[in-house]
Amino acid sequence: MRTSSGVATLVVLVLLVVGVWPAKGDLSPSQCEQEKRLLVNACRAVVFGQKPSPNCCERVRVTHAECVCPSVTPKLAALINVQRTISQIQGCGRTVPRNFKCGSITTPP
Repeated sequence: MRTSSGVATLVVLVLLVVGVWPAKGDLSPSQCEQEKRLLVNACRAVVFGQKPSPNCCERVRVTHAECVCPSVTPKLAALINVQRTISQIQGCGRTVPRNFKCGSITTPP
């Protein structure tokens, strides 16, 4: 992570996708990169304490976890308030599975 915007990008990914149930599908690496880019662009304001917008929530609902979870390193996981993340995801109408593993984060039982 070279810049603060790089950190913000990864934090947004984790904040909003930890609770996304893994969708089944064969996506290419370029499709995954596009999904991550769309999610980051739609949800950037969440990093700055704002609630997810309707557009952000839509991206949360359609983004494939297998595209995002590999980015969740132990270092990044240490920056995340999991309870806040769960609240935000639930605010987007998603149910957060118990004991869901996404990279280095596992949601509470």
